[in-house]
Amino acid sequence: MSAKLKVAGWLALGAVAGALTTMQLQANARSSLSPLPLEELQQLAAVFGMVKSDYVEPVDEKKLINDAIAGMVSGLDPHSQFFDKKNFKEFREGTTGKFVGVGIEIGMEDGLVKIVSPIEGSPAFRAGLKSGDLISKIDDTLVRGLGLDQAVKRMRGELNTKVQLTIYRKSENRSFPVTIVREEIRAQSVRGKVVEPGYAWLRVSQFQDRTVEDFAKKLEEIYKQEPNLKGLVLDLRNDPGGLLEASVAISSAFLSRDVEVVSTNGQIADSKASFKASPDYYLRRGGNDPLKKLPAALKKVPMIVLVNEGSASASEIVAGALQDHKRALIMGAQTFGKGSVQTVRQLSPDTALKITTARYYTPSGRSIQATGIVPDIQLDETAEGNVFAALRTREADLEKHLGGKDEVKDEAREKAREEARQKLEAEYAKKNEPPKPLPEFGSAEDFQLIQALNQLKGQPVLVSKTAVERKAEAKTGE
Repeated sequence: MSAKLKVAGWLALGAVAGALTTMQLQANARSSLSPLPLEELQQLAAVFGMVKSDYVEPVDEKKLINDAIAGMVSGLDPHSQFFDKKNFKEFREGTTGKFVGVGIEIGMEDGLVKIVSPIEGSPAFRAGLKSGDLISKIDDTLVRGLGLDQAVKRMRGELNTKVQLTIYRKSENRSFPVTIVREEIRAQSVRGKVVEPGYAWLRVSQFQDRTVEDFAKKLEEIYKQEPNLKGLVLDLRNDPGGLLEASVAISSAFLSRDVEVVSTNGQIADSKASFKASPDYYLRRGGNDPLKKLPAALKKVPMIVLVNEGSASASEIVAGALQDHKRALIMGAQTFGKGSVQTVRQLSPDTALKITTARYYTPSGRSIQATGIVPDIQLDETAEGNVFAALRTREADLEKHLGGKDEVKDEAREKAREEARQKLEAEYAKKNEPPKPLPEFGSAEDFQLIQALNQLKGQPVLVSKTAVERKAEAKTGE
């Protein structure tokens, strides 16, 4: 892969699932591959024939082949995947930030879908839906009992089709139906504001196609409102990743030109690369640099980066680069630990293969695979302690995660995590109610943001009383 990203296609990190991915439309040379195992291939063909002829009812041949491919790839690691037509569409939606739906950012509260924010200009925005509204029914389906993913799928659909939402507005203590026509929506991956004189909060929720442009625009708005910025909090909590170029660009906004942001290393030639803080490494297909007009002061403004267990891949690249170059202080919880590289190759117009090909490294040479970024200052989720941390899954908790032959399983940590999970579930079983959701990121009740601002202002910080750092795993070879 050349410095100017001449590989056909595009590069992404953890889009949707927090993975570093590279879209390549050309085939790689097969000269280095060993001979195919003919006996095993004959067994595969024999099984295919038996299922086709002997199974209790007719089976679709294409489905059998797709299932065989999916099974083969899923046995490798958690991030290698065969994309059928549906999954490939969802994958591309995740990287572009475009989808057909109603246009709301959502969460869950009391078993209902809570509208965190309607996306400006979206059908939901024009219909008058507000932050804090609860969705109790989608068409004829009650929301209570549905998972968040299930609710999302029901609200998305075909362009120009209708969906009816039943809304409960707590402030008015009333329920009412709203019929919305689905449109193509562009998700907003960047939010930000001046939280108090001299200090700003900037949140990146995912690294997508337009994230860099939106990031630059939001920073320009912040500096217009507060020209003498004394401190900035970059919020990457629960950011699962996205496009590699976006993570390099956002790192570049704060770093000196041409310093290394991230490197990758693996078996194939295209996986050996170094990405630096320069437009050459984050501008795809040329075009204007969105960061060009940002104030020079941004390179030196005191910074805090907030991360947690949900910060993965591209967000870990940004946090790792800013930490290694001592450009920012990292606060929060140890990150997810998604440090492997996947190559996504299109197999047909509607299908593709995503396969792990390398690891990525921070500028100091750290591989954070299954370990993550350890904050400089660890914080609990609330003043009372952690609410959901014990229930969150990290890379090292996933079956078949990429590791080395010398990797040592942390039995003590796994036991402590399971005990914490059981204790938390028991506590809420006694109360017969779900745990109270955490305050919205960026709100006045956001405990970790308050601590970050205190750090920037030189005021006391309530550090974590409960966080336990994951032990670094044994160093592995390539």
